[in-house]
Amino acid sequence: MELPMSTIFDFGFGLVPAHQHPNGGGWVADTAYVAETAFVGPNAQVFGNARVSGNARISGDAWVFDDARVFGEARVFGEARVFGSALVFDDAQVFGEARVFGEARVFGSALVFDDAQVFDKVWVYE
Repeated sequence: MELPMSTIFDFGFGLVPAHQHPNGGGWVADTAYVAETAFVGPNAQVFGNARVSGNARISGDAWVFDDARVFGEARVFGEARVFGSALVFDDAQVFGEARVFGEARVFGSALVFDDAQVFDKVWVYE
């Protein structure tokens, strides 16, 4: 497996080593991990220690950062933000201007959208 060539990118907190994901072209900090099977759209960003795996899709102007995890068939799009230690997985979708953060979990077939905020130790599912 050939690793993407690093350059630098400003995720809004100063320049950091980063690369464009081969599946979608979105920016991924070198400290983050995005599986080759996942998709990061051209305007999406994954940074910090975030992890995106499986067939997850990050698109639009969405951000996944801090220690957040997005995996399975999950979708994060629009201007959504997933951060802290939050998990989004299974077939869950987070979109619009929604925020999922802290130790929140969004999974199953759950939809979190518009300007909803899911945080602390809240679980949203099915």
